Amino acid sequence: MFPNFPPQTGAMLSPKLLTLVLVVQPGRVLLGMKKRGFGAGKWNGFGGKVQPGETIEDAARRELQEESGLTVDALEKVGNIKFEFVGETQLLDVHIFRADTFNGDPAESDEMRPQWFECDQIPFSEMWADDSMWFPLMLQKKKFVGYFKFQGHDVILSHKLEEVEEL
Repeated sequence: MFPNFPPQTGAMLSPKLLTLVLVVQPGRVLLGMKKRGFGAGKWNGFGGKVQPGETIEDAARRELQEESGLTVDALEKVGNIKFEFVGETQLLDVHIFRADTFNGDPAESDEMRPQWFECDQIPFSEMWADDSMWFPLMLQKKKFVGYFKFQGHDVILSHKLEEVEEL
C-alpha cells in the first residue's frame, strides 16, 4: 500500500493486530469512555486484540459485544491504520469497521462506558489525536489507510492518510 512505509527506524517493530468498531446511526455515533488500560480517559470506538485462531472480523464482533453488550449482523471494513509509538517495540495494526445496524442496547462494561454523540458534537478533544483526521471519512463510508507516529499518547510526529477504493 505504502512502499517503504513505515520508514525503517533501525529496530523492527513487531505488529500487533487490533480491531476498532464504530456503531453509526443516522446523525449519531456510539463511543465508549475507556475506563482502564491503554487509552483510559479517552472516548473511542470498541475493539481490542485479535486472539490466536480468530479472524479479524470475529475479534471485532467479540470485542464490541464484550465492551458494549451489542451484537452486529454486518460489519463493513472501512479502514486500516498502523500506529507507531516512539520507544515502543510494537506497531499497532488497527482494522477499523463500521456497523450501521446492531442488536441490543448499549450497556456499560468494566472497560467501557458507551454514550451516543451527535455527529456534529463528537468530543475530538477527548479522543486520540488522529481520530479527527479519519472520522469524517468513516462517517462518509469512505475507505482509508493510514500511518501515525506518536510521541506519547497525545502528539502526532508524522502521519499519512489516504482514501482507497478497497481494502
